[in-house]
Amino acid sequence: MTETMQTRIAHALQSVVNPRTSEDVIRSGMIRDVAVSVEGRVRFTILLDAQDPASLVREVRQAAERVDGVSDVRVDVRDPSQSSANSAVPPVSRGAPPSPPPASGPPAFSPPKGRSLPVMGQEPKTKAVPPAPTPVTYPNLGRIIAISSGKGGVGKSTVSVNIAVALAQQGLRVGLMDADVYGPNIPMMMGVNSPPPVVGDRIQTLNAHGVKLMSLGFLIERDQPAIWRGPIVMKIVTQFLRDVDWGTLDYLLVDMPPGTGDAQLSLVQATHVHGAVIVTTPQPVSTGDALRGAKMFERVNVPVLGIVENMSYLLCAHCGKPTPLFGSGGGRALADELHVPLLGEIPLESGVREGGDSGSPIIVAHPESPAAKVLSTIATRIIEAAEAIKT
Repeated sequence: MTETMQTRIAHALQSVVNPRTSEDVIRSGMIRDVAVSVEGRVRFTILLDAQDPASLVREVRQAAERVDGVSDVRVDVRDPSQSSANSAVPPVSRGAPPSPPPASGPPAFSPPKGRSLPVMGQEPKTKAVPPAPTPVTYPNLGRIIAISSGKGGVGKSTVSVNIAVALAQQGLRVGLMDADVYGPNIPMMMGVNSPPPVVGDRIQTLNAHGVKLMSLGFLIERDQPAIWRGPIVMKIVTQFLRDVDWGTLDYLLVDMPPGTGDAQLSLVQATHVHGAVIVTTPQPVSTGDALRGAKMFERVNVPVLGIVENMSYLLCAHCGKPTPLFGSGGGRALADELHVPLLGEIPLESGVREGGDSGSPIIVAHPESPAAKVLSTIATRIIEAAEAIKT
């Protein structure tokens, strides 16, 4: 069974080609310290040169995740200049040669000569895997809540800004941290965008609608792309927690990027996250990705507080009848599957989009609108769910 798993993973990783060298990541020696547990957990290091595309990290992770029997994949990124020859994948054990190819179809795969994938627990004692970083507790930040989604375009940032403002309107001290380093939209949605001042060695927050804000969008030019690997994302997340003068908060909402990548892992490794809210839209393509996002948080021991279904229905301007443009019931079905509450179903309104574009969230611009009322209710339910969790 182990040999079969090793062969499958090696084959999968060999399919990823570095466009800079035109060689696959296995033959070019980019993959190191590969370990596989009997439960299907996989961990390895990729040596990523400054000239290599950062997308290779995602490609090798996805390639390994597609292997039958793999339950979890962790990829560590390292600069080649910091690696040593001792960290190379051990030589393949000498055993029976691979079976000959079948009469038809693709040839059977044989692992690259001189490379194999060891099994977790069988590595030499001198090569123990270093422990994960110990999360730091920031008591002044109050309850830290991640607002996340499985895919982009579901309105996660829109929900984040409106929930943050709704909490502030209830008299709570609220911070909103924009952890979407690849697409920081909080500055536009909150109507503030200027370089934050620095006092001593502390970055000062900007403020809008009663909420303290920090975003990478305040620190880079509007057209500057964030072409960064995992370690840099980790540094940014940690700096936003440690070096920003948040004061004393009751809640810190963290607007996460879509998916289950470096930013999510960086946040849970950097500090204690009290809970996560998953945003989805009704259609199955969205709820399927949201399910994976929720399972990621469960796997790292972050409780999912509930599901928010955005763009649930369109209200007729004349009769008020709801029309489910993107289907119906997806958010509730997802909540039932995860055994968590459905926090609310937000209708599709033009005012939500207009508020995000103008920097005046709908809960401020049109507080009596149906969407604003639902968002206010969601904020109250998040408080109830967060306070019910023992910390």
